[in-house]
Amino acid sequence: MVIKSDKTLSPFAAPAESRSSLRQALPQILAVCVKNVLLLGFGMTLGFPTILIPSLSGNVPDEPISLGQEAISWIGSINLICVPVGCLLSGAVTQPIGRKRAMQLVNIPFLTAWLLFYFSNDVWQIFLALCITGFTGGLLEAPVLTYVAEITQPHLRGMLSSTSTMAVILGMLSQFLLGTFLAWRVVAFCNCVVPVLAFTLLIFVPETPIWLISKNRYLDARKSISWLRGWTSLNEIELEFQELCRQLGKANEIGIEDPATPTIPTLSKVEQLKLFTKKNFWWPYAIVSLSFFLSHFNGIGTLQTYSIKIFATLRSPIDKYYATVILGIVELLGCVACVTLVHFIGKRVINFISLIGSGCCFFIVAIYSYVAEIEYLDASSRKEDKYNWIPTFFLISSAFLSYLGIRILPWILTGEVFSNETRATASGLSGAIGYIFGFFANKVFLSMISIITLPGTFWFNSAISFLGAILLYFFLPETEGKTLYAITEHFLGNNKLDNKVQRTGIDNKAFELEESRV
Repeated sequence: MVIKSDKTLSPFAAPAESRSSLRQALPQILAVCVKNVLLLGFGMTLGFPTILIPSLSGNVPDEPISLGQEAISWIGSINLICVPVGCLLSGAVTQPIGRKRAMQLVNIPFLTAWLLFYFSNDVWQIFLALCITGFTGGLLEAPVLTYVAEITQPHLRGMLSSTSTMAVILGMLSQFLLGTFLAWRVVAFCNCVVPVLAFTLLIFVPETPIWLISKNRYLDARKSISWLRGWTSLNEIELEFQELCRQLGKANEIGIEDPATPTIPTLSKVEQLKLFTKKNFWWPYAIVSLSFFLSHFNGIGTLQTYSIKIFATLRSPIDKYYATVILGIVELLGCVACVTLVHFIGKRVINFISLIGSGCCFFIVAIYSYVAEIEYLDASSRKEDKYNWIPTFFLISSAFLSYLGIRILPWILTGEVFSNETRATASGLSGAIGYIFGFFANKVFLSMISIITLPGTFWFNSAISFLGAILLYFFLPETEGKTLYAITEHFLGNNKLDNKVQRTGIDNKAFELEESRV
């Protein structure tokens, strides 16, 4: 029997008010928390080199592995070089097997790497383990980013997406804390618990309904939506299921008469590649790439990497190691503030605050460094003065402001601005360009200081932030609270998103569009 696409469908769905907002949101929050356990493990791989470097520098008597200065320099960077390689393959791996299964499988190489660290007795095993963690960290980019985008409702997507960075930072901080009390091998062995836990927990959350529909698994898609919308009945989510089928060109296949949405044919490999030459790929990819560039070259990325040297050079009134820990805690607080505020003020406003605020902080530190005649990273040449709290305060403030917005923005955008056909691969490509920018930002930092001095470098970071705020004002649409379909239509040029934040679970524009088609 053919089901007509008209308002007589309403008996299938109970009104949204019949389920509390908490009950609708809770399963989505739980699914994202399970995904964040995987990101917690990835954060541990990023923080582990920090405790590994001093242990392998030849200062520990019972340590069989001892490295020279050149080898030590690669400990902190070789994993980052491998991440883009994994990112490039991430989408190709994710699309055929699904987001959930891809997230489960990446835990296997993570576990292998931790065991390799624990049992290592030669330097090549250390580097191999680091390469595995970097490559695997790249592989998880596409499934993680697309999973959040495809399971969450529009009014929750921005808030829940921003918890990803918070999970990564928590993983890094856990390594700093464990490394304070335990040997690095013991820390590596303890870390084995996380991939096992992540693999197990992922068994209990559903695959994304969008991927299931794309694979013609309609009953599984219905079950997934009913789980994600508050463990409700299949009848109550029928309208949402049918709307997703229309958006994916599957309406006719499930027996809905909808001539406005023809069935999308299966694409050949060449036709799939042509999707990446279209405007609805390269335009959002350009925005995401710009956001990644700003997030790494606004100064906070290099501040994280060289924080101990920078705080020592500026004669911080706080111990340089304590100042670095405080920097990490403040970054975490910035993530929490982003999670709290993005739903209310939107991505545009929060990133203008982030870029302008962090730009002002680095501008002030640059002025201080210039007046104090601090040109290079050399703590021995500095004299104590009563104003040395100024750079410490503003550098830590820049960390909070950066993680309030611009450090998180590209990761949120990656999961929601691409079409369903390109989302998995585009997420991997976006992650790759992000880590490439991060690598180059760290790589050229010392060279920039030697050429334009420390104040000049901070002024450069400040100028990047101010210029970035101007560019995003003109090119970044407000996606907070908007449906994935509405965002895709915007980049196709079929409609234009306004810059207002949609704070409810219903995107009025999407529903008006649907009403006009019925």
